[in-house]
Amino acid sequence: MKPLTANDPETKTPDVVAENVEQLKTIFPEAFTEGKVDFEVLKQLLGGAVEEREEKYGLNWHGKRRARQLALTPSTGTLRPCPDESVDWDATRNLMIEGDNLEVLKLLQKSYSGKVKLIYIDPPYNTGKDFVYPDDFRDNIKNYLELTGQTDGEGRKRSSNTEASGRFHTDWLNMMYPRLKLARNLLREDGAVFISIDDSEVANLGELCDEVFGEENFIANVIWEKKFAPQNDEKYFSERHDFVLVFAKSKEIWSRNLLPRSEEATARYKNPDNDPHGPWASSDLLRIEHRDNCVYTITSPSGIEWTPDPGTSWRHPENEMLDLIRTGQVSFGADGTSKPRRKRYLSDVSDGVVPETMWFHKDCGHNQEATQETKSLFSDVGIPFSNPKPTRLIRRVALIASSANTDDLVLDFFAGSGSTGHAILAQNSSDGGNRRYILVQLPEVLDQSVKEQQFAAECCAKLGKPRNIAELTKERLRRAGKKVREENPMFAGDLGFRVFKLASSNIRAWEPNRDDLPTTLHDSIEHLKTDRTEQDILFELLLKLGLDLTIPIEQKSIAGKAVHNIGAGTLRQALKDGTLQLPEQFQAQLPQIKEVLRKLAGKLDIKNADERRPIKARQAILHGEEFKALWDRIKHKTTYRVQFDNEKLLKDCAEAIRKSPQITKTRVQIRIADLAIGRGGVLSEETRVAAPIIIDETDIELPDLLTDLQDKTQLTRRSIAKIAERS
Repeated sequence: MKPLTANDPETKTPDVVAENVEQLKTIFPEAFTEGKVDFEVLKQLLGGAVEEREEKYGLNWHGKRRARQLALTPSTGTLRPCPDESVDWDATRNLMIEGDNLEVLKLLQKSYSGKVKLIYIDPPYNTGKDFVYPDDFRDNIKNYLELTGQTDGEGRKRSSNTEASGRFHTDWLNMMYPRLKLARNLLREDGAVFISIDDSEVANLGELCDEVFGEENFIANVIWEKKFAPQNDEKYFSERHDFVLVFAKSKEIWSRNLLPRSEEATARYKNPDNDPHGPWASSDLLRIEHRDNCVYTITSPSGIEWTPDPGTSWRHPENEMLDLIRTGQVSFGADGTSKPRRKRYLSDVSDGVVPETMWFHKDCGHNQEATQETKSLFSDVGIPFSNPKPTRLIRRVALIASSANTDDLVLDFFAGSGSTGHAILAQNSSDGGNRRYILVQLPEVLDQSVKEQQFAAECCAKLGKPRNIAELTKERLRRAGKKVREENPMFAGDLGFRVFKLASSNIRAWEPNRDDLPTTLHDSIEHLKTDRTEQDILFELLLKLGLDLTIPIEQKSIAGKAVHNIGAGTLRQALKDGTLQLPEQFQAQLPQIKEVLRKLAGKLDIKNADERRPIKARQAILHGEEFKALWDRIKHKTTYRVQFDNEKLLKDCAEAIRKSPQITKTRVQIRIADLAIGRGGVLSEETRVAAPIIIDETDIELPDLLTDLQDKTQLTRRSIAKIAERS
């Protein structure tokens, strides 16, 4: 059995660069020479689509190339489960992840790519007081552990990104760029991102989002009234607003919801004349434009004549206007002497109102309201946060960009005070929704000697929690869930959350102590870290397989082994002493099983298996469904169908199976039947073959073996997940 090491691809997040190269190779194979891209050939193939000018339009800054590379660099970290810090661990589908959001976003790529409906973030505004820590291209996990004091208990000294640094905008852009690129991958095609920002970086953020999301996917730049009163002590202008920048992943697919009509808006509709159509509000019948066919005289019931002023005209031609008057859809006032106005009936308007780009504090809350919200939640320990966002603001975002009747996933990777999680719980309670959230927050160490951090540090001390922001985020979520339950006892929705913490991989990396090599060699015998639990290893496996971190897990004991039944049978995994184990009944047959799988894998190269892209099988190409049909659920009496591009390849594959060793115990038939040729022909009956493969009587399935056969079969963990999925 071959143990996994820190250098194995299965222990890392996707290698985006390698995947991009493979996609390019599939589209333009002639642009590759000895495995490298020939850009001269590629430019010829792309023709006029190549921009070759030295001076190009776009946002550029020092470090942009390095920031782009940061997004492409795989993470070697993992997320360790923390059930003791969670609420309703077994049932909840919400996540609170403590860690550097850059690394966390990388780790979420497999499990949540294309699954997030809405991203709302409130990043550091770059006011000169916000902390923007430096990412480390070489080892960002080590960098993170040092910054948060997990290496030596104190943490590395940090400083604000002040204007005096000379890299004021540069540092902020270098922080935001890779995070937005990774976040875009997580969005659904019909998803959108909403970003709160102020004047200091709104222009740069707009251009940054143009590059990441495409300027064609810009939706709106909303103005939010964050203060309800002017500040007369301001030197220049009293600033009362922030911005909410909105981009869709695909504007053609994304659609916004209507906002509920307010009581104030509904109250504008009245029925003073007992119109049978019901309550109505009036609108002007004149337009500020001259049209010859819309200039005429209207006579009111009282005999007053009304003619448009020069340069204006009626909104309807004369025959249409006469029909409206005849059917009572034009009002001349209570006594019939007023200027004619068109009736707009409440029954004719839509159920809601179209969102506008001006959001007033009376509708969305303001800064002081947000402070009062946190004050009421933390009344026993003080106010832990400065300048949080009001939940009403984020609830409006959720109303516009997510649905109540689906399991829409909302992501906030600058969680801060936890307002997004609180808002989603409150909105679900209000409309019976099933929205889920993922929050990510850096456990930034709080320094009681720093004025801006003093109250937050004191709150942590009173709560008996470590002094970092993530602890306050989790506490806010706990208290928000209780508050929502108290306010709506009938709400049966999800008010819990699972806590995970970013850490280095459970698999030990080779880090030699050159002053004591014998000890280093001895410690490296065990490939898994000794301070990690079985649950740590299990969740790293799920994360790298691309499974949801809230998937249900049930532990059973089968044949003396601890077996984790994951996702009601989607995947089963046997673990013992923190090591992937092969049941004893298989040990004797392992060489034969390896040989069968080796021969089969030699014919079907599925090294880069992925449902989203075709899989090359020498000359043949197996698309997602065909791949799944061949390799999915290896069970009793199951027939699989797969299409090959040519008959020779198929016969080679069949011959490899036909010559496999015969195993005499309990058998499972892997049958290749009714195999269709890509040209449309169907093979004859004689090409139907079956190969018996040993399977134990227990619930441990053959796919569990594949984890330990990487060196022989070229199978990846991504393909294992598909193989192991049950019907």
